[in-house]
Amino acid sequence: MSVRQDMDIRVSVQREPFGVADDSRELCRERKDIGAVVSFTGLVRDFNESPDVTGLTLEHYPGMTERTLEDIGRQAWERWSLKAVRIVHRVGYMAPGDGIVRVSTASAHRRDAFEACDFIMDFLKTRAPFWKKEHARSGDYWVSERESDYADADRWGAGG
Repeated sequence: MSVRQDMDIRVSVQREPFGVADDSRELCRERKDIGAVVSFTGLVRDFNESPDVTGLTLEHYPGMTERTLEDIGRQAWERWSLKAVRIVHRVGYMAPGDGIVRVSTASAHRRDAFEACDFIMDFLKTRAPFWKKEHARSGDYWVSERESDYADADRWGAGG
């Protein structure tokens, strides 16, 4: 896990499953300046480009991936009034129902936390160096990029 000293941004790229409540508890521990924590958890579906997905393998570029996630967190920090950012992304093999990604943002007010979390996910989907291979009963294949992910990221403007 890497930590930005000047900002409370923590990023982890890991093979191990993560607990969905762990980061919320950690974010608020001994903090009285946080009024909102917003979290998003992305899960492996049993369908995507194929209707019979049996699993997903995520690959990444070590070092570059963590730096990219930190940069996305920093961009959110600079746009909204945040108290903390947590980004956990899994790599390796995952089965349907397993958690892939967990993004949590904390702020004094809900709107900043909601928008920052949404922004981070939009940019994670389009800028983070991850490659997805889906496994299906009909065969394995690399997942294609989606124009809708880029449209989501575009709504934040050119500065993102």
